[in-house]
Amino acid sequence: MSPARLFARTDSRFALFYGAFYFGFGAYLPYMPVWYAERGLSPELIGLAAAAGMIGRVLIAPLGAFWSDRATRRRDAILAFSAACLLVFLLHVPATDPVFILVLAGLSGAAVTGIVPLVDAFAMGSARRDGFAFGIPRAIGSGLFIVGNLGAGALISWLGGEAVLGWVLAGAVLTFAAAALLPEGRIAEAAREASEPSEAPRLTLLLAGGLPLAFAASALIQGAHGFYYAFSALAWRADGVPAWAIGLLWSTGVGAEIIFFAVWSRLLRGWSAASMMALGGAVAVVRWIALSLSPPLWLLFPLQTLHAFSFAASYLGFLRFASERAPERLAATAQAINSALSGGLVLAGATFASGVAFAAFGSGGFAIMAIPAGLGMICALLLVRRG
Repeated sequence: MSPARLFARTDSRFALFYGAFYFGFGAYLPYMPVWYAERGLSPELIGLAAAAGMIGRVLIAPLGAFWSDRATRRRDAILAFSAACLLVFLLHVPATDPVFILVLAGLSGAAVTGIVPLVDAFAMGSARRDGFAFGIPRAIGSGLFIVGNLGAGALISWLGGEAVLGWVLAGAVLTFAAAALLPEGRIAEAAREASEPSEAPRLTLLLAGGLPLAFAASALIQGAHGFYYAFSALAWRADGVPAWAIGLLWSTGVGAEIIFFAVWSRLLRGWSAASMMALGGAVAVVRWIALSLSPPLWLLFPLQTLHAFSFAASYLGFLRFASERAPERLAATAQAINSALSGGLVLAGATFASGVAFAAFGSGGFAIMAIPAGLGMICALLLVRRG
């Protein structure tokens, strides 16, 4: 198939966008603190920069979703957020004042993470209408996340911490270009009129069909990854795991996620969206309790493959549930609320609790995450019971 015909396909355009975005995100997520330190920020200010990014996500992502749901073309909001990412990261280049860097951290967190619910809602809706598998483009994104993670790490070892910004800027340029190639995503006038507030209040629509329980299940299960994201490397290092193995452990988790995205439609054929979330919560409970026991290195690798369920199954389960239950004109809003809860408020609280748990128990702090994961599983099981 020629390149022109390949990228005429809707799924190929989404794959290109996911790949470009996660190519930069794979460097942004783990390595921006390295750049902050390179510019002279203290550990306390680096922590504030991370918190500013989370606050930006909570405040701005819903506004972007509101715009996307009211626009005639879903691509417009994604293109605007992509342009904002590029602009904000360009402003990082001359930045040296700590206060200005903190402001940029909040803006970049809002712009980068604000893209995710918009493109997820757009891609899932397009997959349902056009009949392609959503998991394949999303798996390509996860694969490019690994490339960004490993490539940026190697570049930092060679050129130092300033290299992070160069990689992230390259990813922002590619993301903007890929956003321009996305389908327009025009929403039919009938769909627009059917979901106007005069027909039914937006809040009522979002509270219907079990969505509050789905929001709770997703936020609790995803937020329970707080200890893993923030302290797993420190915990494993304290348990004697070598640095090279820690990198491989993270890659193993993302690799399992990629495989799940690629095969989930066959692996869990016939499972409902709520059942997928319940499965993710149950596996998360097992994963966090097992990791809290400081298992040997050979056992850590199979435990890392459980990321395919604790993250990917619950993530896809919510995407499916919201796609099936939320009106089309509120699809991005539903995803943004989930993002603000799971990747913002709940994750921030879990990360704070994880710091206390790590200081008190070391690797045993993983067990604390079994509590929100278990509560999320219960919410999902209530959805299953409701049918």
